[in-house]
Amino acid sequence: MLIAAASGRALAASARRGGYAPLVADFFGDQDTAAAAHAHIRLDQGLTRGMSSNGVVDALESLASVRAPAGIVCGAGFEDRPELLAHIARRWKLFGNGPDVVARAKDPLAFSKLCRDSCIRHPETSLAHPSDATGWLTKRKGGAGGRHIRMAIDSDGTDGAFYFQRRVIGTPVSALILADGRRSMVLGFSAQWSSPTPRHPFRYGGAVQPAVLASETADAMIDAVQRLVPMLPLIGLNSADFLVSGRDFQLLEINPRPGATLDIFEPNHGSIFAMHIAACEGVLPAMPPTFEQARASAIVHAEGDIAAVPAFHWPAWTADRPGVGTRVDQGDPLCTVFASAATATNARELAEQRVAMILAITNARGS
Repeated sequence: MLIAAASGRALAASARRGGYAPLVADFFGDQDTAAAAHAHIRLDQGLTRGMSSNGVVDALESLASVRAPAGIVCGAGFEDRPELLAHIARRWKLFGNGPDVVARAKDPLAFSKLCRDSCIRHPETSLAHPSDATGWLTKRKGGAGGRHIRMAIDSDGTDGAFYFQRRVIGTPVSALILADGRRSMVLGFSAQWSSPTPRHPFRYGGAVQPAVLASETADAMIDAVQRLVPMLPLIGLNSADFLVSGRDFQLLEINPRPGATLDIFEPNHGSIFAMHIAACEGVLPAMPPTFEQARASAIVHAEGDIAAVPAFHWPAWTADRPGVGTRVDQGDPLCTVFASAATATNARELAEQRVAMILAITNARGS
């Protein structure tokens, strides 16, 4: 199975557990991605340029020559590139949402109208710069990971690639969704947190599941998802990002592809990648997976430039491990850490302790 994503490690590892031979193209080429993949190609300058049409297609063609693929799964990186997704879908069977669905889900005004028509609360959204930008955010269309979000008062966003959304206060909660185009199943809720910097105040930091929600709030969020799925319509793995305040919530966006929380929802038996493939073919599981402990994952961002990652004995609770000699610029992802505990609070605390441990080691080695 071909896999193309900004980071393909989680998809590749789950695909391997599901009995697939992953053929992976991504931006990082981390050690564990290469280990999980049957074959791998690193997309040069992906973090700065994003998915480039020629680079991605050439890499996929090369991978497909290694072993004939049954199809392709596309992760993060295609949200603002429906033309590229359409080109790929003409060449290989796409297991996931097609370009029209992705474009509709990521069109800020179309999505706002969809929420309004479905009676789902959604922040006020505009393509025009507000006359008074106080209390507004600017977001890049199709952006992911939070790095693209700014306070509108600090940005003009007039080049057409951005839109404006009134800021809403609440706890970020994401629903991981499995859908077949008509029906959907929420596999679980995760609470997310940011890892802010002055330049990127909303940069994604990590997530923990389960999110602590009142049962009636969770039921209402599930109902909102179930109403939206057939209207787009969504297939496979997707996520819905909410802001929750008490028992109220607003839906921020739908991410129409496998997302950042796959690791913490990987079932103890089976494969979430295999569940994605089955859902794309119209088969949903009878029940969502259950977990004995809370699970968290967090991104370690480099605090300074690392000219060349040294040889390092990575702890078992890390993933996305860069190869020896890899350059990592300040602020870029260095690795991911995982933690499990009896409660979500304890799992998050342990994950954040492990982030600090990795940073202490790399800083001591002269990053």
